[in-house]
Amino acid sequence: MHLAYPAVLAVLLFCTGLYGVLARRNAILVLMSVELMLNAVNLNLVAFDVWLRDALHGGQALTLFTIAIAAAEIGIGLAIVLAVYRNRGSSDVDRLRDTAETDAAEALPDEWDADGDTTADQATAPAGKAKKAEATA
Repeated sequence: MHLAYPAVLAVLLFCTGLYGVLARRNAILVLMSVELMLNAVNLNLVAFDVWLRDALHGGQALTLFTIAIAAAEIGIGLAIVLAVYRNRGSSDVDRLRDTAETDAAEALPDEWDADGDTTADQATAPAGKAKKAEATA
């Protein structure tokens, strides 16, 4: 068997998966593209195992480990996607940047002096909190 045929097929699968990861916005399609990339790696492992005529079949053993890791990745990935979809109503990857928690950062004042008291004027603090509340609403 020629090694070029499965190698070219694996390159095409990997490039298709890479395009899917970089171009897609839906998280489930991104996970499917990652699976496609892992399958390209599995194809290479088995092809090189057959080509080298390895007595221990190391390529096939590594393929089994890769399949197990891929199954775990899909299980955890789908759980995360479902949790995001329940909270946000969309599984768009570009909108996931808004998931950062800002409550702790908003509670701290901007500047502190050596005593631990704020150096900002205490009269302007409620106005600043009102502006933050209006901006987030």
